[in-house]
Amino acid sequence: MKRSLVAVLALSLAAPALAQQAAAPANPYLQHVPVTAGPMVLPVSPGGRGTRPYEMSRIVPPEEKDKLMKQMMPMMGTMTRMDVKDVMNLMAIKYKAKEGLSFDDVKQSMELRANQLNFKKVGESPMWKDIQAVLGDKDAPRMEVYHYCDIAAGREVLKYAPESIVYLPCRIAIMEDADKKIWVLTLDWNTAWLDSISGKMGAPDELMKQAKDIRDKMDVIMRAAADGEI
Repeated sequence: MKRSLVAVLALSLAAPALAQQAAAPANPYLQHVPVTAGPMVLPVSPGGRGTRPYEMSRIVPPEEKDKLMKQMMPMMGTMTRMDVKDVMNLMAIKYKAKEGLSFDDVKQSMELRANQLNFKKVGESPMWKDIQAVLGDKDAPRMEVYHYCDIAAGREVLKYAPESIVYLPCRIAIMEDADKKIWVLTLDWNTAWLDSISGKMGAPDELMKQAKDIRDKMDVIMRAAADGEI
């Protein structure tokens, strides 16, 4: 688990530099030549990428993922000193709720702002109740995960890469920490680094527009929740 999480983070952070160094070849006959970045080779498989809306790309076998991860390891530098806790922290966006706000205050503000932005809540997971009921852990702090969906944006994402369904719907969590402080968290969907890359690694303009819209809305919702806005 630790290796895979670190590898995912390393690839996401290394992607801008790799793409900048290895722009897509202009010659159409070279489109399936492996992309290289020094000693590292990123595999590009002919016929392996879905091109039609909702078309799945090929299955990447575990041994190929392991090989790619091993190639990335020398590039990781100081990241090799990170542990899973560090990785998770880097992959999250979080805001601390204002002092004096209760868990339910934060939740109410989140739901009100989501409704104002037409961001539909499609699910709710009260994890702390399961931890208490199933594991008998009465000391676990309150934590709940809320699932939100923007149908139009979700459709564009899935048309381009149906495998992205594993990340949907979007999630916002509210959680008490060890000191009973309340936090609002989500996965960092920041794609701003793609703006500095020619061609944005092939991402369609409409997809990028929808992705930015989702991220902006989620950020507004989270900030409103953390501030207790009505």
